Amino acid sequence: MNFTDFLNENLPTAPSFHPHYEIALSDMLKAGGKHFRASLLLGVVSALKPRNLAAAMRVALGVELLHTYSLIHDDLPVMDNAPLRRGKPTLHVKYDEVTAVLAGDALNTHAFFEISRANLSSEIRIKCVEILSQNGGASGMVLGQAIDCFFEKKPLTLDELKFLHTHKTAKLIAASLKMGAVIAECDEKMCDEIYELGLDLGLAFQIQDDIIDATSDESEAGKPVHNDSVKNSFTNLLGVSGAISYKNEILNGVKNRLKSLPQGVCDMILELVKKHL
Repeated sequence: MNFTDFLNENLPTAPSFHPHYEIALSDMLKAGGKHFRASLLLGVVSALKPRNLAAAMRVALGVELLHTYSLIHDDLPVMDNAPLRRGKPTLHVKYDEVTAVLAGDALNTHAFFEISRANLSSEIRIKCVEILSQNGGASGMVLGQAIDCFFEKKPLTLDELKFLHTHKTAKLIAASLKMGAVIAECDEKMCDEIYELGLDLGLAFQIQDDIIDATSDESEAGKPVHNDSVKNSFTNLLGVSGAISYKNEILNGVKNRLKSLPQGVCDMILELVKKHL
């Protein structure tokens, strides 16, 4: 079974007499997306410990749930006020702000419920909860979002911009790789090496997202574009050509780091880089 099929067969359920709460939990999950983070996690497991792949699906689902919660909240009027995500109306537009906030809250916590149910040892499950909560929570993705929102219309330096997006975007991507390594029962040294590579990969992923915002149209991106003029983006700071050069510089560093990792992991990451970056 591929991840998209697993996701669609394991959408969150919450039956009640509420007219749309349950369906709202699934709307953004069913809308598609790259499943980049889940693909990284499953790719590491597939390359290093394929017998654990079926059990890893539920952890990958947890990552996708947490990521989707962050998008729902990022799109809220109090933050980006975006009308479109993955080519579909955002939840606060389709329903209301309360539904969007609560659906995001629900997916956040449901992520850890799914990890707790994975058919893996308790030690691996707890380690995955630790990695995801550390990188997706107070000192990770949420910190990055706090900085992003507070410093709108207040230009940051390149080092500050890297800090922002390392936390807001790269840490969850790095965590996905590291959780894959944990599920594959890698030693601590390899887990740390894969995580550090993931931070660079995540930064390149964010730069590419900024480039898409600056150069593509709404139908291609599946969300509003050209709306980052007041935000701290790499294209605003470096220009499009400068951002492309900086992304390529980071990707060259990623390729150098890959030399120390098993060939299967290297091939998987290079294929995803080719596809998305």
